[in-house]
Amino acid sequence: MSKCLGAAAAVALSLVATPLLAQDPQPGPALPAIQFCGQQAAAPRAQPPAGSPPVVLAFGPCFEAQGGTSVIEPQTYLYYIQLKQSRPSEGVWIPYDDSTDKIIEDDFHRLWNTNFLDNLFIEAKDYTFPNGTIGKVVTYNMEERQRVKIVDYVGSKKIEISKIDEKLKDANAQIRLDTFIDQGLVRKVSGIVRDMLREKGFQFAEVTPEIKEIPGGPKLVHLTFNMDEGPKVKIRKLDFVGNKAMSDGALKRQLKDNTERGQFQDFYHFPLWFMSLIGDHGTYQETKFDDDAEKVVAYYRDHGYLRANVGVPELKVLEDSSDKKTRWIELKIPVSEGPRYKVGSFDVAGNTVIKTDYLKPLFKMTAGEYYGEKRIRKGLEKAREVYGTGGYYEFTGFPDYKFHDDPNPNQPDAPESLRAPDAAKLETNGAPLVDVTMRLQEGQQFFVNRITFVGNTTTRDNVIRREMRLVEDGVFNTEALKYSVKRLNQLGYFKALEGGKDVDVQKTPNESNKVDVKLKLEEQNRNQLTFGAGVSEFEGFFGQLSFQTANFLGRGESLTVSMSAGSRAQNYSLAFQEPFLFDRNITGGFNVFRSDVRYIGQFTQRSSGAVATFGFPLSGFSRMFTNYSCERVRVQEINELYQDPTVLARNPFLRDSLLIGQDGERVISKVVPSYVYNTVDQPIFPTSGKRFTTSIDLAGIGGNTNFYKPVVEGVWFIKHGARLTLGMRGQLEYIHSFNNASKELPIFEKLFLGGEYSIRGFDIRTVGPQDPATGLVLGGNKSLLFNVEEQITIAGPVRLIAFYDAGQVQPGPTLQGPPAFVPDGGSLATVLKPGASFNLKDFKTSTGLEVRFFMPVLNVPFRLIFAYNPQRQGVLDNTLFPQKAFQFRFAVGSTF
Repeated sequence: MSKCLGAAAAVALSLVATPLLAQDPQPGPALPAIQFCGQQAAAPRAQPPAGSPPVVLAFGPCFEAQGGTSVIEPQTYLYYIQLKQSRPSEGVWIPYDDSTDKIIEDDFHRLWNTNFLDNLFIEAKDYTFPNGTIGKVVTYNMEERQRVKIVDYVGSKKIEISKIDEKLKDANAQIRLDTFIDQGLVRKVSGIVRDMLREKGFQFAEVTPEIKEIPGGPKLVHLTFNMDEGPKVKIRKLDFVGNKAMSDGALKRQLKDNTERGQFQDFYHFPLWFMSLIGDHGTYQETKFDDDAEKVVAYYRDHGYLRANVGVPELKVLEDSSDKKTRWIELKIPVSEGPRYKVGSFDVAGNTVIKTDYLKPLFKMTAGEYYGEKRIRKGLEKAREVYGTGGYYEFTGFPDYKFHDDPNPNQPDAPESLRAPDAAKLETNGAPLVDVTMRLQEGQQFFVNRITFVGNTTTRDNVIRREMRLVEDGVFNTEALKYSVKRLNQLGYFKALEGGKDVDVQKTPNESNKVDVKLKLEEQNRNQLTFGAGVSEFEGFFGQLSFQTANFLGRGESLTVSMSAGSRAQNYSLAFQEPFLFDRNITGGFNVFRSDVRYIGQFTQRSSGAVATFGFPLSGFSRMFTNYSCERVRVQEINELYQDPTVLARNPFLRDSLLIGQDGERVISKVVPSYVYNTVDQPIFPTSGKRFTTSIDLAGIGGNTNFYKPVVEGVWFIKHGARLTLGMRGQLEYIHSFNNASKELPIFEKLFLGGEYSIRGFDIRTVGPQDPATGLVLGGNKSLLFNVEEQITIAGPVRLIAFYDAGQVQPGPTLQGPPAFVPDGGSLATVLKPGASFNLKDFKTSTGLEVRFFMPVLNVPFRLIFAYNPQRQGVLDNTLFPQKAFQFRFAVGSTF
């Protein structure tokens, strides 16, 4: 029996009961069965007294319109039905009167408001007892709404299903499976999907929903959104109509989404034409036209045209492509410029906390100058920062204009011939004036109630809290919050925090002027356990076993234990650094190391030693460090060419430089004070900020080598697009011994360039002063390096880098011996040759592309570098062959 019939039978059976008598009932005539929902139900067990008014005999839901089966359990519907029925077996009879009709009407509204039903009507049929009394059988006839079992989108490959789901989620318009179908929601989804197609340039797209019933149960449907793209609309020609002060070219440059894609004209316009082929340039996007119009209006307002307006664009179809997939149009955009206004007066109103004399200079508005809205926006940002430091985080403001050329309603217009000249207008050469008043709304001062962190599963709260410059129960300083977020991002322990997404500021419940600050953190893998093998230019083929963490046990400490052995390098080190020594903002650490590095075609350097580090903050993002290191260095396996007598004769310093005759060993004891100012936002893929570093190596006391080596470096990152970041570095190094009569500087302390960390297209340590006969690189005492990178975010952790590197190394004073063959009468003396200065012709340059991608497991960026070396004259690679013009190499890390 179906659910419906089962429920009906249960209702009917409940009516059949033994009469409420103390003695056995007397036999009487058999009562007829109840007709309910097209079926017969059991007859009542008793009848009301003769002459009784109508009674409610039975009721129940009926699903006859959908085959007698319901999707939702009938008992759910009975919950919403408040009608009561008679109980014949107990002798209880419920009259059917006007109050019953009111209950049935209320039942109707309750059932309909469940949104479960497509159709509902209630009918009451008469059941006549043998004694003539009327019993009412009330049937709630229901037809349920269709239930969605499958949803799909077909007909277009231009938008991904995942993108549709994201858009619907943002619009709170998701169609969830196993829910009742909602025609209003279906229409809303159709409109959203159609708008997504139109954003892709399909202005004639149509989305048609199709509903099909599927087997498996009553009212189960398959909902399909059929997408018909139609032709893609592209702009071949774009014209502004009505613009006189601003050229078409200037206005076109303000457009972001609706730009023209013209036909190829000539090679002079080739770059612009080629750029228009990239991405969706030239596609008409109606839904984004308002944004473009606002940019044009903003451009006018920045130049004083306060009444500028952009009208509705006019589309003219030019032609369709042969395959009918593209429709070319001409887009005409009407513009009303209006007059250009100068500032009559500027004032600030509404401020009670900060004096007007301090606020007005922030906006840089001067009477008599042309109005510029950009200055208003920047001034408002600065004012918001000022107020934010005091806890007024709801501060806002807007400019209020009073135009001098507006008619005065209280003064009738005089004829043109009788009007007095406008003195102010004459003073501004005919330009109309506008008085600007900044209306400020300061709001109330807020304080911090609670600061909480979520998501830091490894890093301890105190490590995060010590980077915060906000304090609980203190003023809610918005600038201190921004500063704190930048400091946390610089740690690299978490994925970069974004202000609006990961920093949640909510007003404290039941408090009028307090806020709760919540930082949503996501730990990055800062623990790196590596065991493997690889290849790099610096180390060659190598095997490695290391453990490295920048957040040891969640305390923020750095620990490195590493061993690597390769064909060119062997390194062993143990390093530890505590950024908050003794719970104070003081850095302390040490590093014990041993390394063997073989420079191909040159020599092998074996080093062992230790470094102690101490640092403390000076202010904000600046710190002072002092390192002391003691290192024992040996130079072995020297290339025979370096030991050639003629080479040594030509370069008398070279013998000391290579430690020949000194048991091949030097002890270098040095102190290195350094200053670092660093506002770079994150260590792996920086997008903004700068880093200035100055240091000087002072070697001498405790060792047998003395020199001083100042280094100055500046790094800048500028984000100039959603996916574009410009990075620049400049570095200057110089090295010289304290005493010119002392031993010559060892070759491993001299300066060289080349390699993926300086000039990418050249082999490591191949750029520098050379022996004129053999081309061996001897090293210099001063180097100058420039790097420029354009970082393009492709997707997630993948970046495309366009780079340009330039650098040079110049020699210091050197002893020049006689040539190998001296003619009769020639000089055999050794002379001191002065050092050389930097000059443009000695720059070695490299340019090209680099793919850089981050491997979370290894916690280091990997790099594929393709370089072209335009200025490479005289440079030999590590095999002493001329440096190639094109170079491909694999590397890790980053150049700067």
